[in-house]
Amino acid sequence: MQRPHWLTRWWRHRTGADRRIPFATWHAAVDGLTCLRGLSAVERARLRVRVTWFLQHKTLNGVQGLELSPAMRIQIAAQACLPILNLGTEYFDGWYEVIVYPGSFRVPRSFEDDAGVVSESEQILSGEAWERGPVILAWSDIEQDRYDTDTTSNVIIHEFAHKLDMLNGSANGMPPLHAEMSRPTWTRAWTTAYAALRHRLARHETPTIDPYGETDPAEFFAVASEYFFTAPWSLLDEFPAVYEQLRQFYRQDPAARLAR
Repeated sequence: MQRPHWLTRWWRHRTGADRRIPFATWHAAVDGLTCLRGLSAVERARLRVRVTWFLQHKTLNGVQGLELSPAMRIQIAAQACLPILNLGTEYFDGWYEVIVYPGSFRVPRSFEDDAGVVSESEQILSGEAWERGPVILAWSDIEQDRYDTDTTSNVIIHEFAHKLDMLNGSANGMPPLHAEMSRPTWTRAWTTAYAALRHRLARHETPTIDPYGETDPAEFFAVASEYFFTAPWSLLDEFPAVYEQLRQFYRQDPAARLAR
């Protein structure tokens, strides 16, 4: 059955298919990005559509004198959209801005101890995601991650994983699961892996994945998502049940497209 003309126009507007990034501009910006290794031609074409949509619907602002070139914008958007490659742009609805600092940035924090005493301090961050607000990134960390073939970190994927986690109302390591996924199976896989990570660190053992994942379940989800896309075999070997849950959630299998 032929698609109605109005539906075709709506789809092209929604995806940005009628204003895609030119091929030469696209390839110059993304060729060599570590996290895109192994993507097929079809997957890269779909990612280009996602990135076109992202750049049309999100505002990317450099601050503290940082000027974002077209290539920098495409590189940020490509890494941000990789997790939703086989999901949909609606996963990024409800917020509008990405703020990029030249380097790590300071944010104020308040802490309350067991006695109820509140203290103020500052944290130095390379990224932060707000539930209904912007994603904040440090370009120095993006630059370090993007072409390093040995890196397992990716601050963009990390922060956008938090955005997906927050779709259920809070960052707690439980994004909205697909209908065919089992909530008890997800919970069991993540709870077991998180306990194992904490146990290894308590015994002063060196885990395969970044110990920062021990901070809380939300950070564990974000760190595991980084490894899922940048070092999938490491995650699969260390926490196979977690890898399987991420494979189902992201509807991608990076280990299958990358040699061990």
